Amino acid sequence: ADINTPFIMTDSVQEFGDGENTEFETVFVLTQFDSPEYNYLYKHEHRIVGPPVVLHCAAKDEPLQFSCRPLYSTTMLNLSLCFTGFRNKEEMKNLVNLVHHMGGTIRKDFSTKVTHLVAYSTHGEKYRLAVCMGTPILTPSWILKAWERRDDFRTEFKVPPFQDCVLSFLGFSEEEKANMEERTLKHGGTYLEVGNERCTHMVVEENLVKELPFSPSKNLFVVKQEWFWGSIQMDARAGESMYLYEKNDSPAMKKAVSLLSLTTPNSNRKRRRLKDTLAQLTKETEISPFPPRKRPSAEHSLSIGSLLDISNTPETCKSSKPSKSSTPVLSKQSARWQVSKELYQTESNYVDILSTILQLFKHPLEKEGQVGGPILAQEEIKTIFGSIPDIYEVHTRIKNDLEELLTDWSENRSVGNIILKYSKELVKAYPPFVNFFEMSKETIVRCEKQKPRFHAFLKINQAKPECGRQTLVELLIRPVQRLPSVALLLNDIKKHTSDDNPDKITLEKAIESLKEVMTHINEDKRKTEGQKQIFDVVYEVDGCPANLLSSHRSLVYRVETIALGDQPCDRGENVTLFLFNDCLEIARKRHKVINTFKSPLGQTRPPPPLKHIALMPLSQIRRVLDLQDTEECVNAFALVVRPPTEQENLLFSFQLAGEETVKSAWLRTLCRHVANTICRADAEDFIQCTDPDSLQVSTKDMDSTLSKASRAIKKTSKKVKVEEVAFNKEPFQY
Repeated sequence: ADINTPFIMTDSVQEFGDGENTEFETVFVLTQFDSPEYNYLYKHEHRIVGPPVVLHCAAKDEPLQFSCRPLYSTTMLNLSLCFTGFRNKEEMKNLVNLVHHMGGTIRKDFSTKVTHLVAYSTHGEKYRLAVCMGTPILTPSWILKAWERRDDFRTEFKVPPFQDCVLSFLGFSEEEKANMEERTLKHGGTYLEVGNERCTHMVVEENLVKELPFSPSKNLFVVKQEWFWGSIQMDARAGESMYLYEKNDSPAMKKAVSLLSLTTPNSNRKRRRLKDTLAQLTKETEISPFPPRKRPSAEHSLSIGSLLDISNTPETCKSSKPSKSSTPVLSKQSARWQVSKELYQTESNYVDILSTILQLFKHPLEKEGQVGGPILAQEEIKTIFGSIPDIYEVHTRIKNDLEELLTDWSENRSVGNIILKYSKELVKAYPPFVNFFEMSKETIVRCEKQKPRFHAFLKINQAKPECGRQTLVELLIRPVQRLPSVALLLNDIKKHTSDDNPDKITLEKAIESLKEVMTHINEDKRKTEGQKQIFDVVYEVDGCPANLLSSHRSLVYRVETIALGDQPCDRGENVTLFLFNDCLEIARKRHKVINTFKSPLGQTRPPPPLKHIALMPLSQIRRVLDLQDTEECVNAFALVVRPPTEQENLLFSFQLAGEETVKSAWLRTLCRHVANTICRADAEDFIQCTDPDSLQVSTKDMDSTLSKASRAIKKTSKKVKVEEVAFNKEPFQY
């Protein structure tokens, strides 16, 4: 190779090695590191490199790597190794020398800075630490194999995927665009602004861009973002024909829900119109969060679908044809059946999410023969996904059993037995995953930073509709949240189970079995601060249910509001909403304070300022409505609620009273936790911007109440600062 640097060929290193030259530094390039010449130069502390180092630096137009030790190649540059289990010191000394010759460093003690552990056996503390931290553990033969291939420096001269490409980016946020531009440069390309005639490719965010700002020339490839990330993932320019952007004019893209305008003074007609509007609003939320997949029996699937269509109101039930296996009239089903149905629906959604994790992420990463080689090491894949396959297997069976039970329902059928049947498998599958979830998350973050191909892999797959715009970390947190949600639903079923029903005792046993699984999860996972906040709520709200206190529950958000309708309390009442990760506590300001309360220690404490109205599971919220600001209605929102015992949707409407609450942030947080609770991936689809007139909601007479409420909040309410818990940053702990 022509490196454009003067050099001298010699057969005798002594003539250069003996002399002292102050004008130049002599660097010796040797092809053999086990020769007399090497031993002579090493003994006299000369700078020695191998041909791969020279070619590496020439390719990158960099000065020669400085190393205090002889450096043959850069194979292990930036790697930090630790050894364990070696008894033969001579063997280990030889391996250490080879690692140094390839640019790696050695650490005596294991720490977070170690990138690889070289182990002779599975015994010892270093091995256990490496397993816990997700550090790759390799055999000594890995070092020997790398040394065998020390001259294989072809990758340094590999043509990068965007060589001679000039890219532009349309429809991306500033942050995404900056990220993509930086990666374009790293992978051999350049970038210009959209519309520049020198561009060879325009990468389009196909989900946001509905039409191009200009007609592209024949020489410009207009491609979806998957082309960009796909090229990086396989480290070669992907064929454009597979990823060409096409304008999407399908009705689905233009779909918008129009609400009926209610102008008639007739209250009965208004009520009927409102009921129709609420049914229409909730209709879209009841679809599966994932695209439909073919099932073994289409007929059976249809019958189950009609049986479990939660959006069916009594009116729609009468008009629809009953399927062979469903119960003819849904409106007459018991509350016990309704909650059992909710358990099945959330279980079905959860199984779909687990399937997505396996099909979209785990299996492709494990696939052999990937273009460009493996994206992740097997150890990293194992650390990220852990026991997800075991969790998926057991929940698939639970889901199938629940489906069979609901298809052939009777009040004496046992829901509790289904959970008890799989309790041992749950104990086996969950603790390993939940206890090491933080490590799983850290491995994803680390690999995404260090491995461009993995970052590209995530970008491609997280953009697919199956993920509901959620990241892999956000999907993997679902198992952390699932068992507490099942326990809540079983408790709800137990409430609606008569004392003479054998399932009452079985359900209690099932709930206990789930608690047993949770006790196997590390105690340090409990959030002490979160528990303290719940105690504060219980003290502040008179009549607050004791079952609010739970080890898995955490307070997420507190909002001060004024009721705008007649539910869940009278219009004009000051209402405080406490959002927990799985439920909503609704409390109003107390009208009268009768007396002070005494603690067991004899000390008096102020009376609770709030009165309990309802503790509502988030699974009962069917839609969150962001009410548009009008002359008649300002800073308001509404919840479409469907308790299992009710036959119709209920509307709870509120006006925000606290100045510090940003409505959009509050509603987004609420929707996210509703989606988590019912195991749906499409949190954004729960919120809808709506005209308040269509729902007969007004804040016109609330001005005085609002100012009073604001003053009351500033004077009397104890300031409780609750940080919003974003689920992709902080998992719910037990």
